[in-house]
Amino acid sequence: MSAEVVVKHDNATAPSVPGPRARQIVARDAASMSPSYTRPYPFAIDHGSGVRVWDVDGNAYLDMTAGIAVTATGHSHPRVVEAIREQAGRFIHMSGTDFYYEPEVALAERLIAIAPGDSDKRVFLTNSGAESVEGGLKLARYSTGRQRIIAFRGAFHGRTMGALSLTGSKSVQRAGFAPLVPGVTHAPYPNPYRPPLGSSSETCGEAVLDHIERELFGTIVPPDEVAAIFVEVVQGEGGYIVPPKGFLPGLRELCDRHGILLVADEVQTGIGRTGRWWAIDHVDVEPDVILSAKGLASGMPLGAIIAKADVMDWPPGSHGSTFGGNPICCVAALATLDTIEQEGLLENAAVMGARFQDGLRSMAERHQAIGDVRGLGLMVAAELVQDRDSKEPDPALRDRVVQRAFDHGMLLLGAGKSAIRFMPGLVISQAEVDEALEKLEAALSDAEKE
Repeated sequence: MSAEVVVKHDNATAPSVPGPRARQIVARDAASMSPSYTRPYPFAIDHGSGVRVWDVDGNAYLDMTAGIAVTATGHSHPRVVEAIREQAGRFIHMSGTDFYYEPEVALAERLIAIAPGDSDKRVFLTNSGAESVEGGLKLARYSTGRQRIIAFRGAFHGRTMGALSLTGSKSVQRAGFAPLVPGVTHAPYPNPYRPPLGSSSETCGEAVLDHIERELFGTIVPPDEVAAIFVEVVQGEGGYIVPPKGFLPGLRELCDRHGILLVADEVQTGIGRTGRWWAIDHVDVEPDVILSAKGLASGMPLGAIIAKADVMDWPPGSHGSTFGGNPICCVAALATLDTIEQEGLLENAAVMGARFQDGLRSMAERHQAIGDVRGLGLMVAAELVQDRDSKEPDPALRDRVVQRAFDHGMLLLGAGKSAIRFMPGLVISQAEVDEALEKLEAALSDAEKE
């Protein structure tokens, strides 16, 4: 790649319209792909390195999406690429449901080693986050002999039927697909910025726990029929909502009182995203089941269900997957874990995430539209509002900012009603964080003028 291409947008903004090759791909996409895909702007990738990507016309962009928090070690990390290349030369596929191979067992051992708590654990490997959720749903019902599930409003667990039944993020995701899996009840999620149930930022966690105990269990959901409570440790699609610190320990206690499994959906938050291996490590809680995917294999399709051994005690044939635990995906995951450990990416995520939040809070002093800044590690959001007192969301402004950021050479995605999320590769540098903040402020200024 030429030096000219590498630095093309370090000192200039990206074109406001796609180039000729990108336009061609966009037109072909419209004629051939499902209209259910969401395309916020016409970016057609050619290649990437670290937290930078180049489109098919040679334009460079700073990538704050990481493929939706997937490329944990950045785009095409050499260690991950080499592991994939070497394994592809050995064998590409052998069903891990039926046969043995070293990468699958080695990955299970590594995941057990970094899982929270000291309980004996077992691992089932999947293709994706949604498949991990589906397997976790089956496992919870099988292990407990119970049928009911509690999930949370604002949650996103996936789009397959079981995962969709747990999802409470956006009505468009559920519209037209009823009836969904029965037996799922949604509780409010403790959002400190918009506290539910008449609570405050400080008391919203206790209010939600009390609501589950007194209202749900007392009126419509017999607790001895509840198999599991599924919870995103930090809500992702719902807006990067970080609950109060006492909420998850309280939820653990509530589950223990009633013999309910606590299932932590760490599909987006896990594998170093928040500066710890798992977001739940921040509150020192051991769930019964952890669901993983996204950043696990730096871009290869792989997920995992990590459960206590006495929970994952189902017989041969009760669950399986042809492609889950594909050997190429497993070696990519092993290389990802090695890279995170050897390059200090947990610490980097914590430090760079704090720098992001500091920069956004400073920006909020100059832009009244930024109503809230929140996050853990490199899972950071800025919520845009019409008015700070009313906290009324401003999705139109958010969408304009995302578009203008593209014009300034940066890829962003929204979350929730009006939040912008930053989820770059864990390899991001201080200079790249500062560059992202500079581009965001330029985009926000442009959008506010409109």
